[in-house]
Amino acid sequence: MGRARTWLFDLDDTLHDAASASMPQLVAAMTDYVAEHAGVSTSEATALRKSYWLKYGATLLGLVRHHGVKPAHFLHHTHVLPGLEERLRWHAADLHALARLPGRKFILTNAPAAYARRVLAVLGIGQVFDGLLSIEDMHMFGHLRPKPDARMLRRVAARLKVPPRRCTLVEDTLVHQKAACRVGMRTVWMQRWLPAPGAAHRPLKPAYVGRRVHSLRGLLKPGR
Repeated sequence: MGRARTWLFDLDDTLHDAASASMPQLVAAMTDYVAEHAGVSTSEATALRKSYWLKYGATLLGLVRHHGVKPAHFLHHTHVLPGLEERLRWHAADLHALARLPGRKFILTNAPAAYARRVLAVLGIGQVFDGLLSIEDMHMFGHLRPKPDARMLRRVAARLKVPPRRCTLVEDTLVHQKAACRVGMRTVWMQRWLPAPGAAHRPLKPAYVGRRVHSLRGLLKPGR
C-alpha cells in the first residue's frame, strides 16, 4: 500500500479494547436513555435498543426517527462514562506502528468527538492522525448518516479529496466494511479485540474484506 493511501481507522475495538473500557457502561446508559425517552421498562428498552441498532445501524437513528430525540442530547448523556480513562487497555507496540505507517491517517468513528478525544489523549496518539471524523461530522442533507451509510463514506472520501479506491478502512465491524467495499474502498478487518472463537467457530473472511489482521503492526506487512 503506497504512500498516497488514506487510512480511515475506527476507534473502539480497533485501537483499544472497548469491550472492557466503555461498552458495558455505554450499553447501560443507552438502555436507561431509551427507557426514559420511549417511556418503556428496562427490559423493553433493551429490546428496542437492539432492534434499532439492527435496523438502522445505530440506536440513535431509531430514537431520532421514532421519538424525536436530539442527537447531541443523546450523545452527551450516554457518553459521560466516569472512570473511562482508568479502564482503557491497548497495546503500545501496535500504536507505535501507526507512526510508521505511510499515508494520511484519520479516525472515523460513530462515537462523539468528546469521547474520541478522551480516548486518544490516554492512548497518546492524537498527533499521529491528520484528523478526527466523528458522528457529529456525519450529517447529510439534514440527516444523520453514521457508518455503515455508503453515501456518507463517499462524502468522506470527497471531503478528504481522495478517490474511494485510495482509502482503506480499518475496522472490527463487518457491516461497516461491507459498505466501504461497496463504494470502492479497501478494507482491513481488525481482530485483536474480538472475542476468541472456539476452533469450530472461527470466522471466515468475507469476500468484501481485503485483509484481516490481529495487530496494527500487521498493516506494515505487504498485502492487498
